[in-house]
Amino acid sequence: MEKLKVWLMKNWSTAILALLFIILLVNPDAKAWLMRQIASTGILNSRISDAKKETSKDASVSYAGFTLRKEDGTIIDAASLQNKVVFINFWASWCPPCRAEFPSVQKLYEKYKTNPDMVFLTVNMDDNTQLGKSYLKEKEFTVPFIIPAGPIPNALYEGSLPTTVVLDKKGEIRLHHTGIADYSKNSFYEQIDELLK
Repeated sequence: MEKLKVWLMKNWSTAILALLFIILLVNPDAKAWLMRQIASTGILNSRISDAKKETSKDASVSYAGFTLRKEDGTIIDAASLQNKVVFINFWASWCPPCRAEFPSVQKLYEKYKTNPDMVFLTVNMDDNTQLGKSYLKEKEFTVPFIIPAGPIPNALYEGSLPTTVVLDKKGEIRLHHTGIADYSKNSFYEQIDELLK
C-alpha cells in the first residue's frame, strides 16, 4: 500500500489521465461530451453543396417507396416531401457520435420547427425502439421520433451512424455527411436559409 501511495505521488498526472481514459471507455455520455467538444470546432462539418445541373435523366435519385413511421403510427412517404427542405438524421441511442451531435440537431430543430417549408426526420435505428424513446425523454429532446417503415434507399443511408442528409425542395441531396458534425453553427443556419428561399 505504501508503494502505491509513493507511485501515485510521483505519477499523479498519469493516474488522472488513466482514470479519465477509463471513464471515456465505459461511459457513453463521457464519450459523447468529448466528441461534442471536437465537433464544436467545426473541423468535422460538411457543407451543403451547390445544386447539380441536370446532365442526364439519372441526375436525381428516386425515393419512391421510402416510408417512415412517426411515434403515433402515422406513415410518412418521402415522395410527399417535395417542395420542402428535408433534414434527415439517422441515429441510435447506443451510438456515442450520435449522442455527441444530438444537442446540435435539437438546436437546429428548435430554430426551424415552425417553418412550414422545413421537415425534420430524425430516424431512430435502434433494434429496440424503446431505447431510442427513453434516450430522447431522458435528455429532454423534442425532435420527432421516427423509425423506418420499409427499406431505406442506399443513396440516403448505407449503415453508418450517424448519417445526416439534407434534401432541397427539388428532392436533390445537397448534404450527405457520415459521422459527427455540429448543426448548431450560424454558418449551417445560413446554408439552410439559402435552401429555404
